[in-house]
Amino acid sequence: MSINFEGRVAIVTGAGNGLGKCHALELARLGAKVVVNDFGGARDGSGGSSEAAEKVVAEITAAGGEAMADGADVSNREQVQAMVQAVMDKWGRIDVLINNAGILRDKSFVKMSDDEWDKVVAVHLTGSANCSRAVWPIMRDQGYGRIVMTTSTSGLYGNFGQANYGAAKMAVAGLMNTLCLEGGKYDIKVNCIAPTAATRMTEDLMPKEVLALLEPSEITPAVLFLASDQAPNRRIVLAGAGCYAMVRLMESDGIYLDEGERTPDAIAAHFDQLSDMSNAKEMQNGGDHVSKILTKAAHAKGIKLN
Repeated sequence: MSINFEGRVAIVTGAGNGLGKCHALELARLGAKVVVNDFGGARDGSGGSSEAAEKVVAEITAAGGEAMADGADVSNREQVQAMVQAVMDKWGRIDVLINNAGILRDKSFVKMSDDEWDKVVAVHLTGSANCSRAVWPIMRDQGYGRIVMTTSTSGLYGNFGQANYGAAKMAVAGLMNTLCLEGGKYDIKVNCIAPTAATRMTEDLMPKEVLALLEPSEITPAVLFLASDQAPNRRIVLAGAGCYAMVRLMESDGIYLDEGERTPDAIAAHFDQLSDMSNAKEMQNGGDHVSKILTKAAHAKGIKLN
């Protein structure tokens, strides 16, 4: 069956422009009732206006869809809770949350102010947590939910001048890793999208000819798949310029050192071996790693574990 969102209610944060707007419009086209959340601030998070969100709502309703605008600052727990309550009062359920809201305050680490660090982390990480916590009991009680976190290659791989942004974006992947475990039995699936797109957040970071290849709308198909009934769980999907790929966190088989060998020199001597990824595996939770090392240590000592 084709993916659609008939009967579903979706919240998209940062949906007044760019990626969030594309997500909101397409969700509505495919049948969802959409909450267009946008604080309406500038790229650095300053200011605030409901105009952008209201314009997206007007576009959705003009096309025959249903939508409501909301101006909650995702870093403010009380405002997020009020938004969620308003959605429940209006539509009675919440099926999809796309944590897309974001700001940039780029600066090299040594020059970065406390405020530049705190606000970026507050919007990207705490904002994603605030929204997820607010909808979690609702999704759990209804036995269904889809949450899409927006991570970034700046977090996964690094990017000069974005220590605040990169740290927050890697952290939302860590948030996904735990939430997907806690939500599993309630059919709450949590995934990440790592987009590369031409938006107001990237408009002065790349040449115009490059930006022309990076239409925001090309990210939306991957996001809507991750938000659909057919969604996987605990996956990081990269999207940009019509290209789609996956990032997976893998662990090498590693080595075991006898008690008399456990020295820095021994680690240096065996570093190539412990770094060998030829037999790497993906761990499903922290316990998988603990089980692996205990099994390896017990085998080396001739101990049988139950």
